[in-house]
Amino acid sequence: MTVLSPIESEFASTEEAEAHDLWLRRKIAASLNDGLPTVPHDEAMAEIERLLTQAEGRLRQGG
Repeated sequence: MTVLSPIESEFASTEEAEAHDLWLRRKIAASLNDGLPTVPHDEAMAEIERLLTQAEGRLRQGG
């Protein structure tokens, strides 16, 4: 097991890094193959901004 420096990696070992990489690659492959329609980045960001603005408004109104 190769121990990694926290300055160089968020993982404690190469095994942890490789396991995370495999997990992430599988999640991406599943997402690409799920058949759901894609959303352009600009549309996704606009929706997130709208939701954040709504939430901020509710917080300002006390609830």
